Amino acid sequence: MQLPPRKVLLNPGPATTTDTVKTALVVADICPRETEFAEVMRQVRHDLVKIAGGSPESHTAVLFTGSGTAVMDAVLNSVVPSGRAVIVINNGAYGERLAAIVRCYRLPLLELRYPWGEWPDLAQVEATMKAHPEASHLALVHHETSTGLLNPLSEVAALARSHGVGLIVDAISSLGGLPLDVQQENIDFLLSTSNKCLQGMPGLSFAICRRQALEEIREVPRRTFYLNLYQQYQHFAANGQMQFTPPVQVIYALSQAIREYFAEGAANRFERYRRNWQTLFAGLKQLGFQTLLPLERQSPLLTTVLEPDDPNYSFDKIHDACYRRGFTIYPGKLQAERTFRVANLGAIDYHDIQAFLRALEEVLGEFQVKIPVIYH
Repeated sequence: MQLPPRKVLLNPGPATTTDTVKTALVVADICPRETEFAEVMRQVRHDLVKIAGGSPESHTAVLFTGSGTAVMDAVLNSVVPSGRAVIVINNGAYGERLAAIVRCYRLPLLELRYPWGEWPDLAQVEATMKAHPEASHLALVHHETSTGLLNPLSEVAALARSHGVGLIVDAISSLGGLPLDVQQENIDFLLSTSNKCLQGMPGLSFAICRRQALEEIREVPRRTFYLNLYQQYQHFAANGQMQFTPPVQVIYALSQAIREYFAEGAANRFERYRRNWQTLFAGLKQLGFQTLLPLERQSPLLTTVLEPDDPNYSFDKIHDACYRRGFTIYPGKLQAERTFRVANLGAIDYHDIQAFLRALEEVLGEFQVKIPVIYH
C-alpha cells in the first residue's frame, strides 16, 4: 500500500499518526455486531481504563461515536439529577464549552469564570461548594488547549472529594500525554478522545467512569436519545456493543495506537512529549518569540505564542508557507491578544520540532520578518 507523505501536525489534534496506525484503518469489511469486532471493542475499553489508572473491577470505559465534544455532551446531560446543579470552572475555550452544554440542557449552572490562562481561585471553588449543597458535580478541563494552561487538577479533586461533589474531568487533550490516575484523584468521569495523545484517528470519544458513579445516575431523566451515558453503558454491559453504528475502522486504528502506547511505555511517552516541548520552547525563545503563560502554568503539550509586531508578519502567510513545508501550526483563540499555537503531541519527536524551527526561521526570513522578532 502506498502511504501518503508524512505531515507534522503541530495543531492540538488530530495529531500526527504512525504509518502502522494509518494502515490499521484498512481491514476486511465487517458487521460491527459480529463477536469478533465486539472483542476488539472489549479490549480497547479494557486498555483505556488501564491507561487512565483505573481497574476493571471499579471502572469501565463507555465509547461514543463523535469528537470530544460528543462525550462532553453525553456526560453533562446524563449525570446531573433533577433539581441539582453543576459547578463549571471556566478559564478557557473548553471550560466555556462545558458551561455552554450545561446551559443548552437548561440545567442549573454555577459557573466560576476566570481570565483565560489563569488558574481558578481554589478558595472560591471551595466556598461555592459550601454555599451550594445542591451542586452534585464539578467539571474541570485538565489541559486547556485554548492557551496551553494546565489546571491544578489534584487540588480541585481534593476539594471535590472533601465536599462529596462528583468530579468530571475533561482530559481530551491530556490522557496518554500526561500522568493521570482516576483512582488517585477520585475522578468519577474522565473524558477523552482517540485522536490526540493516544495518537489514533478522530471519530471516537469515551468516558472512563467509576462504576459506582454510573449506577448512581441510573434514575437521572433521559435528556437526549443518542448521547445518553447510562443507556450506552447498559448496552455495553449487556451486549458488548454500542447502541448505534460505531466507527469501525477508527476503533481498529485506536486498537493499534494503544498497542503502540504500551510498547513505548507511559513514562517514555511523557518524556518524549516533554523533550518536544523543551526543544520547541527553547527554539521559539531563540527566535525572539514571547509566550503567553508563565512556566508554572504551562503544559508540556502546547504553547501559545504572542504574535510579533513586525509589519511584515502575517499569521496566514506564515501558516501557509509552513504548511507547504509539511508543518501545520494553529491560530490562537484569544480575542484580546494576537496569538498562534504550537502543539507538540502525536507521533513526532524532538527532531521534528528542530526541523519545524528551521522551517519557521526560513519562512520568517522569506517574508522579511526581523529576527529576533520584535515586540513594542
